[in-house]
Parts: sequence; structure tokens; C-alpha cells
Amino acid sequence: MRYGLGSEVLRNISFELKPGSIHFLTGPSGAGKSSLMRLLFLAHRPSRGLVTMFGRDVVSLDRDELPSLRRRIGVVLQDFRLLDHLSAIENVMLPLKIAGGEDRIIRAQAEELLSWVGLADRMAARPPTLSGGEKQRLAIARAVIGQPDLLLADEPTGNVDPAMAERLMHLFLELNKLGTTTVIATHDMAWVERIGAPQLRLDRGELTTIAAPAGAGTGSSRHGA
Repeated sequence: MRYGLGSEVLRNISFELKPGSIHFLTGPSGAGKSSLMRLLFLAHRPSRGLVTMFGRDVVSLDRDELPSLRRRIGVVLQDFRLLDHLSAIENVMLPLKIAGGEDRIIRAQAEELLSWVGLADRMAARPPTLSGGEKQRLAIARAVIGQPDLLLADEPTGNVDPAMAERLMHLFLELNKLGTTTVIATHDMAWVERIGAPQLRLDRGELTTIAAPAGAGTGSSRHGA
């Protein structure tokens, strides 16, 4: 993958995410983690090579076919991508509203999730009035509400205190147990060692897969990516 006419920021990369697996994406700053996340979220297409997701060759898909695939992916990027004109709870409800869910049921799910991430008293607030950590937690609630087939989280515990980081990581692990394939980009090696999931380690645009320690579990199966 390259941006414009620049040099390749990702190269010689080949890996598979097994259905229901969980991986940590690790590596130093500038290694290409956010770029790889953007490829997985279908925000960019590779400059060369093949990306197959949910059994589809996404490189050759027509642009109007991408939204239906993106709806199967929950994503937490560092720019959050919240809609400033909507309240916190409306932001969280949006993915299921687009999918045609019943408003009453969606609202109850959104309220439960916002309480879980510590935003029970901020449901009516709009993103511009929230702190960076609150926006991050709001983005996480929105990403997981639909139990996506694939969850991508870029430094999801970077702006929260240790107690909230524990709650958020528990949320990701529970979602993974329900079958969501999960990729978490992090600099926090303590979490990597504690959970014992395999690593996708990037360094200067190239990737090395590091297997999980013996005996580590990686969740159940539902759909592949």
C-alpha cells in the first residue's frame, strides 16, 4: 500500500484471520498499523496484491458494493468519526438504524452499552462537548452494538484510565467469544502478554506473525475475514 506517489508504507504482507480469532496488531509508531487497519476497514484499497474478506475479493469490487461489506465491520479509529450533529446515544444507535432495526429495541441496547462504557450521564451530549476519552468510549460503543463479524480497534485503551481500560478490554473479549473476529492495535504489551493472543507485528511496513503462547484460547467461530 502506498499513498499517492510516495514509497510503499506496507509491503510483502500476507496473513489470514481465522473466523472468531483475536489478534493484537503491534509495532513501533510509524510502522504502518493505522494503514493496515484502513485496508481492513476498506477505507483504502491496496496498491497491489489481493485482499479477500468474507469470501469476496474486495480489490475488484465495485464501489457501490463496499457499503454492504463495511456494515459487517465495527471500527474504532483514532479520529473517532463521530457525527457532531447527533447526540451520543444517536451516534451509537446509527449502525442498527441503518440496518432497519426497531427504534425501541435499538435504544435499549444503546443505553446498556453507554452505561457499560461509563457514559450513562452523557447520552444526550453531542460529540463536541465530550472529552477525548469520552469520544473514544462512545466510538467503541457504536462499533460493537451490532455484534460485527469483524472488529477493528486502533489503540482503544489509549485515552482511558486503567479501570475503564479493563472494562473495555472485557467488552472486546466477550464480543470475541460470541464469534466476532477481533484485531486490536496497541502499544500496551502488558495487555498482549496478559491475554496471550497471537500478534501481527509490523516493523517498517513489513509484518511478522507471532503465535499465541501454548494453551492460549482465541474465541469461537462464526464468520471469517
